[in-house]
Amino acid sequence: MRTRAGIEYRSGGSGGDLLLLLHGLGATGAVWDRLLPLVERSWPGSWAVPDLRGHGRSVAEPPYGYAVHAADVAAVAADRGATRVTVLGHSFGGVVGAVLAGGWYGVDVVRVVAVGVKIDWTDDEVARARSLAGRPPQVFPTAAEAAARHLRLAGLTGLVDPASEVALAGVREAGGGFTAALDPRAFGAVGPPVEEVLSRAEAPLRLAAGAADPMVGLDAMRRVDPGAVLLEDAGHNAHWERPDEVVALLR
Repeated sequence: MRTRAGIEYRSGGSGGDLLLLLHGLGATGAVWDRLLPLVERSWPGSWAVPDLRGHGRSVAEPPYGYAVHAADVAAVAADRGATRVTVLGHSFGGVVGAVLAGGWYGVDVVRVVAVGVKIDWTDDEVARARSLAGRPPQVFPTAAEAAARHLRLAGLTGLVDPASEVALAGVREAGGGFTAALDPRAFGAVGPPVEEVLSRAEAPLRLAAGAADPMVGLDAMRRVDPGAVLLEDAGHNAHWERPDEVVALLR
């Protein structure tokens, strides 16, 4: 399915209680494929998995700020006829979920669960992200090479088979070859203080991260959510590595 603004999404279930699953920067909605069967068995309402703007099969047009992404997923909720929305977001998607819960989009967000959100950014890290935003996409002669690039950008190298449908969902044909299905300009969203953005969510916010996630620690998360938790035997992509534990956070 596709919204009028060009956001591609998958959906299922029924009812007004919508679960939005929002992927991280550089990934696509396919990263939820290991978790979706658990959602389909346990979630009592409907669900939707979009590709965020500039990712996967969605429109690749700026601007790419958090507020634009939040407006895009609000349109997905409207498409699904949602009366109440719960957000499960990974990394960048968790921040988008918190923005959606700020009360500005006409969406009744009742809870946000954000996994692997990087809260503390150094000036050098912000500068590197903005540098990536200014680079043209790399074009590869084969889809396999573009899939490998996609997995590196999404932090999924070593976790996802480069020949799988999940990896190939992050590939586009371009310039006589293949490229990762990511508009590099999307990295330009990095910069606003994440802790401040998260704190503006009006809905209850639960933060979690893999215990081996190098991007975020418990102390940083608990500055925002005193009840934040670590998930053992997981790194940055806990939703892929420990989908059962991530789904349990929704309960």
